Amino acid sequence: MALVSWLFSDPLAAGTVAPDFTLADEQGRSVTLSALRGREVLLVWYPGDDTMICTKQLCEIRDSWAAFKGMSVYGVNAQGAASHQKFVKKYDFPFPLLLDPGQAVGKLYHTHGLIVKRTVYLIGADGVIRYGKRGKPSVEEILTHRQGGHGG
Repeated sequence: MALVSWLFSDPLAAGTVAPDFTLADEQGRSVTLSALRGREVLLVWYPGDDTMICTKQLCEIRDSWAAFKGMSVYGVNAQGAASHQKFVKKYDFPFPLLLDPGQAVGKLYHTHGLIVKRTVYLIGADGVIRYGKRGKPSVEEILTHRQGGHGG
């Protein structure tokens, strides 16, 4: 049963302090969550670069980029820098993609498994999760959880 338990885990609940981490982006720059305090952070865990639903999800964020003003946005999965670099360049993403080798941070965020579980987290400027949802929520749904009523 433990083998399939990863399928049924829930995302971290709103109100939970977001686990701190440091991961490299596709350019090798380190990103540390606690260093982003004072800004809202959107983390989008997705299974694979350049796959249909993942591409659609990240392109929707790119296409609504003005609505994410003042927020730090990151895509996250276990693929390597070369794959992420090609994906960013191909779709002109205005946000970095983080490398989570071995899904170590994914374990903290309940996104790990045989494949990365598509999960979106919106973390408030105070470091507390405001929204966590599996799947591909709409940009509008994500933005309704922004602090200060910035959402649609």
